[in-house]
Formats: sequence, structure tokens, C-alpha cells
Amino acid sequence: MFSHRPALSSTLALLGGATLMAPLTAQADALEQQRQDLEGFQIIAHRGASGHAPEHTWPAYDQALAMGADYLELDVHMSADGQLIAIHDTTLDRTTDGQGPVKDHDLDELKTLDAGSWFNEAHPEHANDAYAGAELLTLDEVIDRYGQDVRYYIETKSPKDYPELQDALVSKLEADGLVQSGSVVIQSFSQASLKEVHDLNPDIPLVQLLWYSPSEDGKTLEEWTGVTPSPADITDADFQAIADYADGVGPNYLYDGQPVIDADFIDQAHSNGLLVHVYTINEKDQMRQLLDWSVDGLFTNFPDRLKDVREE
Repeated sequence: MFSHRPALSSTLALLGGATLMAPLTAQADALEQQRQDLEGFQIIAHRGASGHAPEHTWPAYDQALAMGADYLELDVHMSADGQLIAIHDTTLDRTTDGQGPVKDHDLDELKTLDAGSWFNEAHPEHANDAYAGAELLTLDEVIDRYGQDVRYYIETKSPKDYPELQDALVSKLEADGLVQSGSVVIQSFSQASLKEVHDLNPDIPLVQLLWYSPSEDGKTLEEWTGVTPSPADITDADFQAIADYADGVGPNYLYDGQPVIDADFIDQAHSNGLLVHVYTINEKDQMRQLLDWSVDGLFTNFPDRLKDVREE
């Protein structure tokens, strides 16, 4: 896999120089190690251990890591003053006591919000008084806390709303050494977003998200953004078009409880050099099925469950 990616060794040959060779060789080793690791199975903690704690908060991230997650998944929006904010929704209403679009509030305003109490109300079986008052987090804060000891799986959210998002994100990841250390994957439903990231830094592994649901007539499936035809009609050329800029695909497994992809879809993606990371799988029987189909990773709200299944 990843044969379509430019080898960093060619960059070394072009740059040369004794003063550059050691750090660049270390960077090449780190990137190669990440790519080798990605060819194994990855537990991707969806918004942290979001089945156990409020998504995108310290309790969710800390628990995910304690449960053996290989990657912390983060969704990134931008505040009115240009800060990268870890939150899934475009608006604040579902997961905080605030209202309206994230982009309409500056960081100081966002930091006053309670991003934890909603979870206790929605999931009383997992409620914890300590979750009340949890803050929204910036990407800066997350990286400051975990550094290069953790791998991050970052989704660019609503990139049309934030034209500067890709540049700000890549600049931040490069400045903190996360690209060079093989510590980050970027995903998006937006082809344009991923292609821009690829142009900014081709060493970042990229995953094209896919969402399959029934067409209006209900006779076939269609992909939400039109990136591919239905899984039944997808061709090698469709996968190769994705492989021109990305390292993998991230499809949904189910729609309304019914599978939308199968083992053939996964095999075809693999034969075209693409990883397959499926979302969002929380039931053990579904985890086992997808592991049997040789997926390369699963997004889950319960990384402890997935770790148990992987070790069976």
C-alpha cells in the first residue's frame, strides 16, 4: 500500500548535506514506521472514548488512551478569531449549553461553555459528576497535553466555511513536529480539502470519508458528496481516482441498520492500494464481521470493546 506516495528518501537525495541528513533520516524512519503501522489494524477512538465520556473532552481522550486506542479522532472547526476547535457539530447546541454556529463565537466565548453536562443527561448509565463543566478544547491544548506520544486522526469539518482551515491545520501540525514524527492522519468528506492538504504536505496520510445511503427512488445507494458511485457499481478507476491524493477510504458500514458495504468492497479497495477504515462500529458482532473482512481499522465510541474483540 501507499505505493502512490512519493518516497521521502528521494527528498533526502535532493537536499543532501551532512547537517540535514541525520534529522531527515529520522523523519523518514518515523514516516515509514507510521505507514507500516497503518497496514496493521488500528483502533480509532471516535471523538475519544465518546461512549463513556462527553466527546472531545479530556475525560473522553484520556479514557480512550487508557483503553488502548491507536488514534484519537478529532473533528476540527474554527472559532471567529481563527482558533482550531475540537468539536463535531457545526453548531454548539447539541454538545454544549451554547447556541449557534461555532464560527460565530471567539475563543473566550467558547471557553465559557459547559461541554459535559449534556452527556450526563443523555447517558445516565455513564454519568459522572466530574463531566459537568467540561470545556471545549483547542487543537493547541490537545497537542500540548499529549504531544508526539499520541497519534491523531483529524477531520476537517465544513471546510467551505473555513477557507483557511487546511493551511492553519497543516502549519500547526508541522510546527509541532506531528507530521515529521508520523503522528497524524487527516480525513474529510471533502475532496477539495484533502487535495489541498496533499498539496501543502504530501507526507500526511489522508483518508477520503464516504457516506452511502439510499437514492431518492430507494433502488440503489449513492455517496453523499458524489465521490464514488454506489458500492455495487464502483470500479477500479473510481478507487484509483481517490488513490491519486489519499491513502485510504473511510466508509460507513451501515445505513438504517443495513450493511452498505461488504467484503468485496474492502477487497477491491485493498487491490487498489487503499486502506479501509470503517465508521462507527460499537457492537462486538459488527466488529468481528469487519475484522473477518480484513478492514485496516475501525472508528468506535468504545475502544475498550474493540480492543477486547481484537484480542479474542
